[in-house]
Amino acid sequence: MISGKGHKMREIVLDTETTGFEPSEGDRIVEIGAVELFNHLPTGRTYHQYINPERNMPEAAFNVHGLSEEFLSDKPVFKDIAQEFVDFIQDSKLVIHNASFDMKFLNAELGWVNRPALPNHQAIDTLAIARRKFPGSPASLDALCRRFGIDNSSRSLHGALLDSEILAEVYLELVGGRQPDLVLSGPEVKTSADGSSSSDWRPAPRPKPLASRLSDAEKAAHDTFIAALGSDALWTKKP
Repeated sequence: MISGKGHKMREIVLDTETTGFEPSEGDRIVEIGAVELFNHLPTGRTYHQYINPERNMPEAAFNVHGLSEEFLSDKPVFKDIAQEFVDFIQDSKLVIHNASFDMKFLNAELGWVNRPALPNHQAIDTLAIARRKFPGSPASLDALCRRFGIDNSSRSLHGALLDSEILAEVYLELVGGRQPDLVLSGPEVKTSADGSSSSDWRPAPRPKPLASRLSDAEKAAHDTFIAALGSDALWTKKP
């Protein structure tokens, strides 16, 4: 457990899969995936759980995530995993793409088992961040992967853990790059070489990539993060 002053830098990147769009109409969570970040670096700790929704799986939802009623039938119900989930996220900020959707479902599930709701201010919505940063541009997870050059080729079906891993990459780009402690400090420059400002400024690829500036500790943390994903992780696959 991380506590004390440094606890403020602990963030959980989270994603859920569900049976549909509305818990008020009987839809349930069927999968939760989460990745721990500390000081904007992955620690290798993840949370992943399939959940038995105790109901049928609509075809439209199955086509999105591929989780069948039969597959989920022997998985634990939410009540049985609620404590472990709450213990993992603690009171850390929750980084979620379209946070209102996942928070709506998480709080519905918590309410059904008589547990306190998660406050909305605990969530950081990457969809809102992307829309502010790139107004008028597509802000889906796939679109942001294309913008930042993040490989999401393994994402033929949505999966909560895979999506949270990808979202962690996207989030770190949105807030200033994967290694924020290694970039030059100062305000984001949005002016041209002659000093004139540009309202449609967009980041462009660097002509020549910088040499790696990762420390051994950061490389080790990254290796631990990747190892936690298992052999099917997209990072282990060669293009």
